[in-house]
Amino acid sequence: MPAQPCRPRRRDVLAQALLLPLAGRTQTRPGSTWRVGAGEAVTRVAEALRLAADGDTIELLSGTYRGDVAVIRQRRLTIVGVGERPLLAADGQHADGKAIWVVRDGDVRIENIAFQGARVPDGNGAGIRFEGGRLSLHRCRFSDNQMGLLTGNRADSELLVTDCEFADAPPNAGGLPHLLYVGRIGRFSIRDSVLRHGNVGHLLKSRARESIIAGNRLDDGRDGQASYEIDLPNGGIADVSGNTLVQGPLTQNPVMLSYGAEGQPWDENRLLVRDNSFINHRGAGGSFIRVWADRLPPGTPVLTRGNRFLGRGELELGPNGRSQGDQRGPAPAD
Repeated sequence: MPAQPCRPRRRDVLAQALLLPLAGRTQTRPGSTWRVGAGEAVTRVAEALRLAADGDTIELLSGTYRGDVAVIRQRRLTIVGVGERPLLAADGQHADGKAIWVVRDGDVRIENIAFQGARVPDGNGAGIRFEGGRLSLHRCRFSDNQMGLLTGNRADSELLVTDCEFADAPPNAGGLPHLLYVGRIGRFSIRDSVLRHGNVGHLLKSRARESIIAGNRLDDGRDGQASYEIDLPNGGIADVSGNTLVQGPLTQNPVMLSYGAEGQPWDENRLLVRDNSFINHRGAGGSFIRVWADRLPPGTPVLTRGNRFLGRGELELGPNGRSQGDQRGPAPAD
């Protein structure tokens, strides 16, 4: 008779199960999905990140995850909140002394997750610290963080933000809180998002080679105390289009959009500001746009077109600045 296949002994099966960390997976191959949350085999994001392989997806169930800080090291990964937006509350914890989550280097997508309360000793505690690679954020919220999101300075990095909210900068004696701070990376875009209620720091600061800022609302509110609504301190290629910018009466700086204030410009620099509404509630006026032409290469082109400038304020576009079809008017009551 032909030999019968050997059946594995029960203890061997159990041993193999312990060696393969598959708890919480819905598949067992690259591209697997890990479900994380109360009642699941995996209850913490940090644990799921230790188990996930490149190309996997982590589904985070609704709830509050306190102190669930982590470093994301995968080369390709998706993390998505399922149902009502899950909240990552720092609760006094941080990863690497930097953030709730640190994205080390890879192609990472994060969707429908909230980050709150980041604090670190150097005053730059971020909801997310993005150090390199490509990061896509969709429908996320950042609130009450020393720095909402902070990037590194790698010129090959790309940050894409869509339909997100950055809000409520806290008092921060150890640092200057910006709601969103983009370093000297290659490309940055933010679309259809809200930035509101700053405190001393800027609502949005970008040092990127290319910055696309489109269809957003940047509104410091009546009691906010932010400085610039948009700061582009190193110039670069910037397209600011279809946004609403609102400066409150308590602002720390009379300029709403600043371009080139800190010099060190990129090798290619140009500013296009089109189809925006600038609303200035600062009683003493100020500048809707200030271009620091003396700190930029000679001949840097600046064009404003089809904007509405409401309230008191000046346009300081420099010797190469042009205004086409812009309109003026009083600031609305609200």
